Amino acid sequence: MRSIWNGAISFGLVSIPIKLVNATESHSVSFRQIHTEDGGRIRYRKVCELEDREVPSAEIGKGYEDADGSIIPITEDDLASLPIPTAKTIEIVAFVPADRIDPLQMDTAYYLAANGVPAAKPYTLLREALKRSQRVAIAKFALRGRERLGMLRVVDDVIAMHGLLWPDEIRAPESVAPDTSVTVRDAELDLADALMDTLGEVDLDSLHDDYRAAVEEMIAAKVEGGTTEAPAPAAEPRGGKVIDLMAALENSVRAARSARGEPAERATEAEVTSLPSRRTSRTTPKQVGGKKSTAKKTTAKKKSTATKSTATKSTATKSTAKKSTAAKTTAKKTTTKKTATAKKTTAKRRAS
Repeated sequence: MRSIWNGAISFGLVSIPIKLVNATESHSVSFRQIHTEDGGRIRYRKVCELEDREVPSAEIGKGYEDADGSIIPITEDDLASLPIPTAKTIEIVAFVPADRIDPLQMDTAYYLAANGVPAAKPYTLLREALKRSQRVAIAKFALRGRERLGMLRVVDDVIAMHGLLWPDEIRAPESVAPDTSVTVRDAELDLADALMDTLGEVDLDSLHDDYRAAVEEMIAAKVEGGTTEAPAPAAEPRGGKVIDLMAALENSVRAARSARGEPAERATEAEVTSLPSRRTSRTTPKQVGGKKSTAKKTTAKKKSTATKSTATKSTATKSTAKKSTAAKTTAKKTTTKKTATAKKTTAKRRAS
């Protein structure tokens, strides 16, 4: 890796000669601008506005444009004469816990390599001190014409430095959060937690740029003179508001578990057991109430029928009793008449 800056780390009275190396690289596919009619390259040329001619790089310098539009020339000697202690030095100013650094501040990453054999001992000392303290170093350094803020930390056995934005370069997140007041229920948070647990962790080394791979494959096919397959139509963006957030979360949990090879029944059980829906809670009381009402009506009908039956039996009993009494009375009268007739007959016979 080619060094882009040579200097030293100032660690109190300790000076560590180092070389600055880019820790990251871009793998994006770059394109050139061309004339669509004939394929000719479109180039940008640096032309002097006063002389209307192209100027070579050796004749190009720096200048500051004033508010009235006038240009104030700035030479390299002017910049070199400025009293900047960090021109060739990474000056450590403090050691702080790593969680004190806002990720929004983090910028380009660099590796700091020990420059020469004498730098090995102090370089190792700083590296091991950072490891044992579990802190990071905050430093100031100058690069590409401006002073910058940096954070030093240990990556494996190397000291890495992240360029940091100055605090006043970070915008406040005003008017970014939703203006409307939204209430999130515990049931929705439980489903969100279940979805996060289902998705789990990922090995970052397994992630890759699918778009770049597709572009490189397409370019290779064109170079070979072949035809490329038409790309699949992109999925239409899902617009509009979410109608049923609970259903969307449940479906997401089910899909994530299915993708990981887990049984779908597990997702269904989790949904029913931990998070019953509103419809179930509303339907159940109605069903229970309906059963109670039907039972009451059935019981009332049975009681009414039983009462009527009892009344009918009582009436029948009374009628039977009356008939029995009337029959007895008639029998008595008949017997009396027969007895009287018999007596009269006997008396007549005696008298004759």
